[in-house]
Amino acid sequence: MSPFTSNRARSAGARGERRLITEIRRWLGDASPASPFGIGDDCAVIPPTRRHQLVTTDPVIHGRHFDDRVPARAVGAKLLKRNLSDIAAMGGRPVAAVISLALAPETSVVWLRDFYLGLADCSRRHDVKIVGGDITQGPKGFFGAFLTLHGESTGRLITRTGARAGDHIFVTGRLGGSLQGHHYQFSPRLAEGAWLSGRPEVRAMMDVSDGLAKDLESLTPAGLVPALDPTTIPVSAAARQQARRSGRSPLRHALGDGEDYELLIVIRVRADLGRVQRDWQKRFPKVSLTRVGTFVRRGKLPADALNLTDYRGYEHLR
Repeated sequence: MSPFTSNRARSAGARGERRLITEIRRWLGDASPASPFGIGDDCAVIPPTRRHQLVTTDPVIHGRHFDDRVPARAVGAKLLKRNLSDIAAMGGRPVAAVISLALAPETSVVWLRDFYLGLADCSRRHDVKIVGGDITQGPKGFFGAFLTLHGESTGRLITRTGARAGDHIFVTGRLGGSLQGHHYQFSPRLAEGAWLSGRPEVRAMMDVSDGLAKDLESLTPAGLVPALDPTTIPVSAAARQQARRSGRSPLRHALGDGEDYELLIVIRVRADLGRVQRDWQKRFPKVSLTRVGTFVRRGKLPADALNLTDYRGYEHLR
């Protein structure tokens, strides 16, 4: 369903900003608390905490992150889940979010209502409060929603830094083929990230949003290169389906499609991998955890390892 309507009476422009905000409050319901901890003041108030504070932001834009084939409720959920995945990658817990809209006057109020209902359902599921935001007019045919999510650490903070020579590279789930529907139907790995943050074997972590081939660069220290075994990459069924359409290999889709929203994890070289895998299987029996390679010194890449310079992930502004 398109976010836009040619019927003026059913458009956001016919409502105006003040009336639209009133309706947004109603659509969100108990997903948004009362002022001053929710919508209604110049700023929302987030209660203090002794834990490390986490902040991330990601948008969804019509024509870039979704099209008319994606239901409005799923778009609202995707907006929050994209941000939840970032919190998961640091082992955190989400707390509260603000959302700003830039929308054309012809944006459909029916579509917008479903967008907010999807956002509210997702926020309740993950115990996130929608505490404020803003609305501004965008150009004709434009819809963009921009969410900033606040979270807190659940224990040890896991960052992208810290990998060393010999460390193991793991990934959750399966990769590739996100355009087959995974890009909005995924589940952010919040419980998994929090569990991993409590494991002393874990050195570094991030989420896979731009494709494994590109995102792995952010975990790789100077002087090292990732040595990936192509036979171990967990290629999704969607990647194989996408490959039949594109003529490209399933592996290339798994490494470069992006929007997987799985966790990419670095585990210490001397860790008991069998124990890690057994403990993981007990805690998350429906989610795979796959060792895909190790970090080696530059110039020492095995002959049978993937040359990641032959693969590309998603690059913004290109």
